Amino acid sequence: MKFLKWYVKIAVVSSLIGGSMELFMIKTGFYDKVTELESEKRAWESSPEAQAMREALNPWRNRDPEAKKNS
Repeated sequence: MKFLKWYVKIAVVSSLIGGSMELFMIKTGFYDKVTELESEKRAWESSPEAQAMREALNPWRNRDPEAKKNS
């Protein structure tokens, strides 16, 4: 209990800083922009172009069937 006042001060200051950061993000539209970017990213990742690119860039795509044939 020796440092209780110090811990309370740290907790109050941290809460004020966190609250001000949240308020800033809400006021500037940060969450709306992040939601929009995430939905665009998910739409791209599920598109046929992204699937073809993912398969083309996977160096292990042909090794698994070869390993099964050799076993």
